[in-house]
Amino acid sequence: MVINAAVFASGEGSNAENLFVHFANDPRIKFKIVVCNNEKAGVIKRAEQYRKTVQIISKAALENYTEQIIEFLKVEQVNLIILAGFLLKIPPAFIKAFPDQIINLHPSLLPKFGGKGMYGMNVHQAVIAAGETESGITVHYVNEEYDKGAIILQEKCTVLREDTAETLAKKIHTLEWKFLPLAVEQLIANKITLSL
Repeated sequence: MVINAAVFASGEGSNAENLFVHFANDPRIKFKIVVCNNEKAGVIKRAEQYRKTVQIISKAALENYTEQIIEFLKVEQVNLIILAGFLLKIPPAFIKAFPDQIINLHPSLLPKFGGKGMYGMNVHQAVIAAGETESGITVHYVNEEYDKGAIILQEKCTVLREDTAETLAKKIHTLEWKFLPLAVEQLIANKITLSL
């Protein structure tokens, strides 16, 4: 069984690129498409560098043409969607069409610092402001509520008193680059086992 993955990203795309590199010689997974809602995002150039098909889908298109986008992904035989810094809420129809096939990378230890508006530097600033002594990343399944799906993997880092949102962001990126591929590996192994 081959996993046909789509990566949804809105920003620079360092996590997407990290996945392309990590799984470059792995026959079990193929990155079929990169979906982005921002035509100026850095992820587009990164995806093109690795010869990945890029589809720009605006917020309005995601909301108004949900069924057509789902149909397009089904035609491409996509069976895993990885949200790696994708800032739009996934419509409920997507979650029904791809049950337990959509995962998200979140830059905090959920359920803390999750929910609407909690992404990127907003999360790190909130963690610092709350005086937390640890933060981390969560890879989780996507359901109808922001950041509420079942957790697949969590990894922690220490937040020092002298940390700023910027220094914490660097620690979180290091965790993301190391552990998102491992979470995807875990899912691939589970899916292949289930299909045997």
